[in-house]
Amino acid sequence: MLNPTDENLLIAGLAKQNSAAINTIYKDNFGIVQAYIYKNNGSEDDAKDVFQEAMVVLYEKSKNADFVLTSKIGTFLYAISRHIWLKKLQKSAKNKTKPLEDFEGIFDDENELEKMEEKEQILQRLETAVEKLGEPCSSLIKAFYLEKQNMQKIAERFGYTNAENAKTQKYKCFMRLKKIFFDNTIVK
Repeated sequence: MLNPTDENLLIAGLAKQNSAAINTIYKDNFGIVQAYIYKNNGSEDDAKDVFQEAMVVLYEKSKNADFVLTSKIGTFLYAISRHIWLKKLQKSAKNKTKPLEDFEGIFDDENELEKMEEKEQILQRLETAVEKLGEPCSSLIKAFYLEKQNMQKIAERFGYTNAENAKTQKYKCFMRLKKIFFDNTIVK
């Protein structure tokens, strides 16, 4: 997890075309954009194209000395990518060629940006809760929810006698995760 100073360094590195900064931004943020594109009928190539266009927008903005990023890099890239993808979908639906609109007003709807930042905070708290969960629960939860493995594969991987036992263990782990998550939410 980067702090705001690290993100400012990444933006400065991007403006100077520093390959380490570019690679870090790409590595940290491409996955979420790719998942969004996949969920909205896009391919891997679509995700790469959209993310590249979003990176160009961020790069162009980073070169402006007056540019101040008011959100996390990931939030910015996600919003830009979402905007680009929606425009591409509209364009293909209408079968018209229409240039992309200027990105200056993309964050005019502050509610949308706040909602994205709230979701980002929830995901960060969830990530922290999964880390506190410990093993084997942490790996089991990741295997089921992130890797989308079925119960039979989980049973084999974790050494449970059958899929039902794995399912029972997953349920117990999930209940522990839920308790850790909500206990941390109440404290904060």
